[in-house]
Amino acid sequence: MNNSLKTATTLKTSTNNNSIVLAVAPMEGVMDHTMRALLSQIGGMDYLVTEFIRVTQYPIPATTFKRLAPENTNKARTIHNHPVHTQLLGSNAELMAESALNATKAGATHIDVNFGCPAKRVNGHGGGSVLLQTPDALYDIMSAIRNILPSEIPVSAKIRLGFEDEALLFDNVAAIEAAGVDTLTIHGRTKKDGYKPPARWEKIGEIKDKTSMIVVANGDITDTESLLSCQSITGCKHFMIGRGSLNNPFVFQQIRAGLNGQNNTIDLTTLNKLFAGYSTELQEYYDEVATLGRLKQWCGHLRFGFAEVKENLQTLRRCKSVNELTQTFEGIITKIQ
Repeated sequence: MNNSLKTATTLKTSTNNNSIVLAVAPMEGVMDHTMRALLSQIGGMDYLVTEFIRVTQYPIPATTFKRLAPENTNKARTIHNHPVHTQLLGSNAELMAESALNATKAGATHIDVNFGCPAKRVNGHGGGSVLLQTPDALYDIMSAIRNILPSEIPVSAKIRLGFEDEALLFDNVAAIEAAGVDTLTIHGRTKKDGYKPPARWEKIGEIKDKTSMIVVANGDITDTESLLSCQSITGCKHFMIGRGSLNNPFVFQQIRAGLNGQNNTIDLTTLNKLFAGYSTELQEYYDEVATLGRLKQWCGHLRFGFAEVKENLQTLRRCKSVNELTQTFEGIITKIQ
């Protein structure tokens, strides 16, 4: 295992652990309800956000929100009682607003809107980060959603620093705030940057100084040390972790422990049990091919957090069945105990 993962940081800090809010980011094609349940089982986060639900030619019905975000049938919480926010993506203000209302009818208690997705196929259809080129569109969408929903339903948005550049960053933030949005999550990169490091935390800090919205910092937060560095630069108390939670599903627990100056050693036996349990959970909702694909996808992320997975990744990827993959994974973990 990587040295950074053998034990949690023992860094002493005066940060009040209770004042830090941690969220799980909404990653398309990865963060479905099965992965949300797995991370929620481990715990440490304050809330999770669904993968975006795309709004295109018609309002999304309540039944779809119950299917894609089944936590909405449980008061918008996982079975381990972590809140789940429902995220929408689209460019038609009226359809987005009607869809948001339908989501609340399905049980959603918080609506989030994605203006950050950098995927070409999403941007090509007028959704995600392409809208960062038109602040008026951001205002129209967010105000339409805010106006149609009951006042007790929080509304938030997620953005990047811009599309090609940061020229419209503060115009975009102002437009979203003027629409009555409560919380703004900011990924510290532009669409053009993709996921190239480093995230520009200083820009997030500039925004926090200029807005009354709650600002959630996102990008390159992987452990207690990086969170504290981000906090010192941005002044934020709210943080969102995406890829880091897939690379190391224990990251939220470790950060909580680190903020309290405690150790939190990762037990590889626990990781093995999680992997086996996740495999079983996936098979309740997906067929053999899809389950195998998702498990291999997760192995691809785990290689960044666990040296043992990285060293055996090609062996894992060559597995031809779910049973073979889970047994191979168990063998790798057992061999190093």
